[in-house]
Amino acid sequence: MKKCFVFGALPVDKLVSFPKQDDFIIAADKGVLTLEKFDIKPDVIIGDFDSLGFVPEGEVIKLPVRKDKTDVGYAIDWALEKGFREFWIYGAFGGKTDHTVANLQICCAVSKKGGRAYLFGDFQAAVCITNSGIRLNGKGRCSVFAFGGKAKGVSIKGLSYCLENAELDPFFPLGVSNSFIGEEADISVDNGTLMIIYDL
Repeated sequence: MKKCFVFGALPVDKLVSFPKQDDFIIAADKGVLTLEKFDIKPDVIIGDFDSLGFVPEGEVIKLPVRKDKTDVGYAIDWALEKGFREFWIYGAFGGKTDHTVANLQICCAVSKKGGRAYLFGDFQAAVCITNSGIRLNGKGRCSVFAFGGKAKGVSIKGLSYCLENAELDPFFPLGVSNSFIGEEADISVDNGTLMIIYDL
């Protein structure tokens, strides 16, 4: 399955990975400006365009300003309905705290539906996993949090602090400020959802 790239309203200075020819690209509202900056053409533009200030040309899905979902949230749900399961989301992490939290919730919702969504900022990235595992290769910090309830059967290997079949509580940040040690890290959870935030 090809990846779905979603570009939100925050300005982006670098891309960890550029979309390939067969990947699908969504601009969420002001994300259309980031795509112009990198000379990337979106397949669809979704938003209420309150941030952008005008309705751009192209394949557009116009949303009302008053709605229950953010533009990024609507874009992800729309793409899930189209069958996409892997999302790379730029311009939606590290800006306004409330929107960052909303986008982290969206990532966790994707994981509970069997997909995987990565949020990329200029210095950090985030991903959520539910009843599954992930392998990450990075440097600097890597924090692991329980999200939405207790996470049971948590194992962390390849980081400075390791865990085996542990339980993480969403009200006690035991997994904060761990770090990569120059090898691949394996993080898994048997029952529950983990939010992983790591340095790029």
